[in-house]
Amino acid sequence: MDIWVDADACPVVIKEILFRAVKRTGIQLTLVANQSLSIPKNSSIRMIQVPSGFDVADKEIAKRCSVGDLVVTNDIPLAAEIIEKGGHALSPRGELYSADNIRARLNMRDFMDTLRASGINTGGPAAINQSDIRLFANHLDTLLTRAQ
Repeated sequence: MDIWVDADACPVVIKEILFRAVKRTGIQLTLVANQSLSIPKNSSIRMIQVPSGFDVADKEIAKRCSVGDLVVTNDIPLAAEIIEKGGHALSPRGELYSADNIRARLNMRDFMDTLRASGINTGGPAAINQSDIRLFANHLDTLLTRAQ
């Protein structure tokens, strides 16, 4: 299992959890972003900088991800694509996407896009909290344990 991170919007606290997990397990971690990121010196951690543009990082992750890999992303369409490829998708808030729940998440995303397009202010997501962080860490630990 390799871990791929849609890193442009990934909170620092989640990246730090991933860095510690990689240090503990030696699993390959790749952060993909359209800007340079500071990463720890560790042969298991790398950063791929992609050009700016709509879904460029998502497309790069989808192209490189293999069966069994984990992708950390808030992007529902990317999560759906990864699940179709036989990978795992986990949001930085700790939501583990699966074949059972991804269709409903895509439908809700499309519905919210329709509301926003019609001028309705749907607000943004709440700030990440300790419960989200704990849920992320727990799901990550379960996936890493299964992979080893």
